[in-house]
Amino acid sequence: MTILAIVVPCYNEEDILPETIEQLRALRQQLIEEQLISSESKIVFVDDGSRDRTWPIIYRACLRHEEIKGIKLAGNAGHQHALLAGMFAAKQMAHCIVTLDADLQDDIYVVREFLRKFHEGYDIVYGVRKKRDVDSYMKRWTAETFYRLMNRIGVKLIYNHADYRLMSRRAVEALAQFREVNMFLRGVVPLLGFPSTTVYYDRKERKAGVTKYPFMKMIRFAFDGLTSFSMMPIRFVSVLGFCSFFVSILFAMYVLFLKMTGHTQTGWTSLMMSIWLVGGLQLIAIGLVGEYIGKVYQETKQRPRYIVDVDLLNGPIIASRERETFSEEGIS
Repeated sequence: MTILAIVVPCYNEEDILPETIEQLRALRQQLIEEQLISSESKIVFVDDGSRDRTWPIIYRACLRHEEIKGIKLAGNAGHQHALLAGMFAAKQMAHCIVTLDADLQDDIYVVREFLRKFHEGYDIVYGVRKKRDVDSYMKRWTAETFYRLMNRIGVKLIYNHADYRLMSRRAVEALAQFREVNMFLRGVVPLLGFPSTTVYYDRKERKAGVTKYPFMKMIRFAFDGLTSFSMMPIRFVSVLGFCSFFVSILFAMYVLFLKMTGHTQTGWTSLMMSIWLVGGLQLIAIGLVGEYIGKVYQETKQRPRYIVDVDLLNGPIIASRERETFSEEGIS
């Protein structure tokens, strides 16, 4: 019988987390009754350094329900690293792993179809949104532009797929061989090459809490993905530099022509435009080169992507420090 692990990264999700726990427990029980998964299947919540009561809620659920397990990271490592922490911790006990967010926007009952595809022999099953009606116009436009741009430069992404997916144990073990610090899972997972398929679903509106991906964070996330998989931006700057050089040659020829014909009056506007244009191009070029150098710097330090503070999946249910903490908060 298939042992499933559902991995849920959490960051400041105290408002929605109790309902998420109950819905996932109900889903697990239904899947067991339908004999799609084993009763040994677990639900693993990963606290990504939350500053609210997310971890106390997870810990209390672990005490009350054997199927609930929690992992607490020592600090905020980021959404992608929290996913990796849960997947790598669960890969030894599970035949397959499903990752989803805690906000219940992804249709959790699609997991049933994920498992059917897994039983058909697929190692990776992508959850793909049918449409983006619940998103604002700006978020929808930027997301669609990002997917088109990544595919245009040769990065293989699954259109309208985020991090709702099923992966087999061997797929997760292959993923563990990727050692880079700047892990962009949406681009790395398709590189594994294992048999994969897609399942389409309708995404719901967030029931509680606020999005953890505001506009500026989405821009940074997209830029990280772009620079992690392609040299196209820095090559684009090189091409832009050559074009600027060619234009400057034409402009120089024009100035020489004016000098030869006696029309050599210097114009303030053209001078300032030239200075600002060249200066702006230089700053853009330096910034892009610095972005790549910064990534090389992060990789060469070889620091861990995350540090686990408490692991209730593979460790004891309680440590002395945890007992003191929860005694002070009145949680039993």
